[in-house]
Amino acid sequence: MSSEGLIDTLSELCGIFPEYHDIWGNLVKVPHETKLSLLQALGYRVETPSCIEDEIREIREKGLTRMLEPVKVFQNGDNRKEISIFVPSRSSSEPDASLKVGITGEDSLDLTTTVFLTELGDFRTHTFRKGEVREYIFPLTMDLKEGYYSLNADLTSGTERLHGVMRLIIAPGGGCFMPDTIKGGRRVWGLSVNLYAVRSGRNHGVGDLADLDFLVRWVGGELGGDFVAVNPLHSIPNSAPYGISPYYPLSRLFHNPLYIDIDGVEDVLKSEQAVKILEGRRFREEVRRLKEEDLVDYDRAYRLKLRVLEAGFRYFLDNHYMKGSERGKAFSQYVAEEGGVLKAHSTFMALYDHFSRAGVFHWRDWPAAYHLPDTDEVRAFQESHGKRILFHMYLQWLLHGRVAAIQEMSEDLGMTIGLYCDFALGSADSGSDVWADRGSFVRGVEVGAPPDDFSLRGQNWGLPPLNPERMREDGYEFFVRLFRKNLSLCGAMRIDHALGLFRLFWIPQGMEPQKGTYVKYPHEELLRIIALESVKNRTLIIAEDLGTVGDEVRDALRMYGMLSFRLLYFERDYNAYEFLAPEAYPEMAIASATTHDLPTLAGFWAGRDIEVKRELQRYPDDETYRRELLERGYDRWRLLRALGNRGLLPDGISVDPGTVKEMNEDLVIAIYRYLGMTPARLLVINLDDILLTPDQQNLPGTIDEYPNWRRKIPLNLEELSKKDVFRRLKKIRNP
Repeated sequence: MSSEGLIDTLSELCGIFPEYHDIWGNLVKVPHETKLSLLQALGYRVETPSCIEDEIREIREKGLTRMLEPVKVFQNGDNRKEISIFVPSRSSSEPDASLKVGITGEDSLDLTTTVFLTELGDFRTHTFRKGEVREYIFPLTMDLKEGYYSLNADLTSGTERLHGVMRLIIAPGGGCFMPDTIKGGRRVWGLSVNLYAVRSGRNHGVGDLADLDFLVRWVGGELGGDFVAVNPLHSIPNSAPYGISPYYPLSRLFHNPLYIDIDGVEDVLKSEQAVKILEGRRFREEVRRLKEEDLVDYDRAYRLKLRVLEAGFRYFLDNHYMKGSERGKAFSQYVAEEGGVLKAHSTFMALYDHFSRAGVFHWRDWPAAYHLPDTDEVRAFQESHGKRILFHMYLQWLLHGRVAAIQEMSEDLGMTIGLYCDFALGSADSGSDVWADRGSFVRGVEVGAPPDDFSLRGQNWGLPPLNPERMREDGYEFFVRLFRKNLSLCGAMRIDHALGLFRLFWIPQGMEPQKGTYVKYPHEELLRIIALESVKNRTLIIAEDLGTVGDEVRDALRMYGMLSFRLLYFERDYNAYEFLAPEAYPEMAIASATTHDLPTLAGFWAGRDIEVKRELQRYPDDETYRRELLERGYDRWRLLRALGNRGLLPDGISVDPGTVKEMNEDLVIAIYRYLGMTPARLLVINLDDILLTPDQQNLPGTIDEYPNWRRKIPLNLEELSKKDVFRRLKKIRNP
């Protein structure tokens, strides 16, 4: 076989797509150099044909060289739960060969059974380079609860002893959790807010958790809503322009200290030094300037808060932690429960503080001795900077407790969901997740999307992908940890780019997105794990399934009880481009008008997004710009006609777009009433739409050309909570 043919074979074994269909239905052949680069990034030797042949053989024979595969994920209700056990033929041929299988796990479970190999019945024989093995099928007849287990197999054959271990995961048969009221047919609504963008009389120039507390109380109490949806709260650098995207986090396991409401921290209020800072003229003047600005200044706001929190921490250290008070014990318990993961993140953040003062922000640019979390130099740093590391642990403790309290408060209010959080697609290469668990990620590759209508050149999101083979080898430990941690603090969670659970678009570093291709992921096992963590944490799952997502993907997501993500702009009859009637929306879905990456309703109506893209020279030619402008005019007419067909047109507005020069509150409410008529179980109403904000929060494909993730809402919380337009939402569903 030719070298190119061998590369094709190896690529197929690694789940690399040789071709795919783009959004326009064209078949795209993946370049040879792309497959070669991806294989090299995965660690395969592809220098010569003999090297490639060795790698192919190694993959094909890998499962035969060990007794058990590393992980098996079953679902309660599966007709057959059985595992394969591979035993060398020389060992299994002994008449007294016996197998002891033990299962340990949750609730102190400890089951052991011993059988002779001859009792397992027929076997398959596999012959390969290293000899011959027999594959026996061992049935799991015991009744195991949903959860995580360790299965150990010990073979005794004459004087030979063999041992194998597998992680065994039992997922719920009914898929993801769904509240009984929603399962019973109740359709709920909530408000979507970009927390960083919130203005209030009491915050410090950026929205914080006290503002989120206010919003949850307001929506769940006065407005009768069932959730507040927020942007990802993941840890980010808080430095413009590259370190402010909530979808490019340092860690998806921990939160952003920028959101701490410093005037609500007990230690801050009791610290004379912290209070002195808060009441100081310079501090108050800086806060005033930050609040007056229309764009969030992450750098200044973060530095301002850290000064106060550092003073509060010193008080906590002296009066609680060192004295072992109840508050100090609560913190110590949190640190113990979080374990090494918290220590690694906090160590990283302390190192980040240290090296960023010298202008070095990426850990790969630190001295080589600090590139791994377990070197002698890092351990020495931990000893000499123990208080700084403890400070970052303290920040995460404050965040964890505050978010948990808000979710608990929403339950007391009777909200069906409470917090609806957002889970980003990946972790930044420059962050603590990658630094602490580098083997889980693929270096030299970034994920993105192929060319489509919104980005004709494709997109590169700059995130390193998780290594699908390593995920299985590790028993999905990192993946489980990610979902367990995030689901534990909210009532619903949206998974960004859920297609990535099935396949991700990988782009070799240095190549254009057009030269990337998809790589397969073990979606069935991933979906089962998410379902398990969803049920354990009683958290509803929303799968963002926009774009070129096939029916087979949506069918699988629905089968596992995940809600589809349906937006007004895209729900069309594409034969005539008319907006779908409300009843055409699926029941297992959320419905909304737009997202942070798309124009607001006011911006859509005015064509603001089109004009911004033209100003930034995002169109290949004037003809494309004029075509989009013309099509937007047709869309305004189509939207009014759809509303008219349901009797929702406000007084004074006809199906003629000329009667509506700009979007207004009445028309926004009519659009959301239209979406409220759908059978979709959740209706998400965007705060930016209600406030007639013209500009979207993020313009994909830009960094500093557009003020992404920085635009504040035009009113303070205290002002907007008095606006009558919000009271019109109270009975928008289930009147």
